Amino acid sequence: MRITVFGATGNVGRRVVAEAVERGHEVTAVGRDPARLADLPAGVETRAGDAARADDVAELSAGQDLAIGATRPPAGREGSLVTMAEALLAGAARTGVRLLLVGGAASLRVPDTGGLAVDDPRYVGAAWRDIALACCAQFEACRKETGADWTYLSPPALLEPGDRTGRYRLGGDEMLLDGDGRSRISMEDFAVALLDEAERPRHRGARFTVAY
Repeated sequence: MRITVFGATGNVGRRVVAEAVERGHEVTAVGRDPARLADLPAGVETRAGDAARADDVAELSAGQDLAIGATRPPAGREGSLVTMAEALLAGAARTGVRLLLVGGAASLRVPDTGGLAVDDPRYVGAAWRDIALACCAQFEACRKETGADWTYLSPPALLEPGDRTGRYRLGGDEMLLDGDGRSRISMEDFAVALLDEAERPRHRGARFTVAY
């Protein structure tokens, strides 16, 4: 597959690029700062671009089989996540490319309460509430979109660097918990799940989640 990854220099984006290359896909990695793209795996095409600009998204995803949005704004600019989601959706709609969007856990339902994770301090502390609210708005932007072929992947509550095991469970709109009540996955296995969906689409026009 020919895949363009927006946000390729971020924690998740780098792992998505590495997983896609390992599987033999042709990857174009996009970031606003070309210097930060220099240390990506050999064979990756690097391009400068802004995921918040629909024109850039359309130009850099035209002719590709898939675009992946793995963008994450810095603290203090959480609202730009929605701007980027809208631009990614608009650019994908313009070119017809399939879009896989890395989202957040905030809009997942919590199994024991039925409420949303964003309102549950067990999963979203005060320090994370701004980005959690932005992720909820990001998901709403997808739900309102009618012109793009999108899929939204929500991580579990805890997403951090770790090992690649190739193991995960699939869910829908409800947070997945393990036997100890934890909701977690490594970034490496999150990338595995994302590329599995890329290769074998099962959630077009929908959201899904993964966890151990």
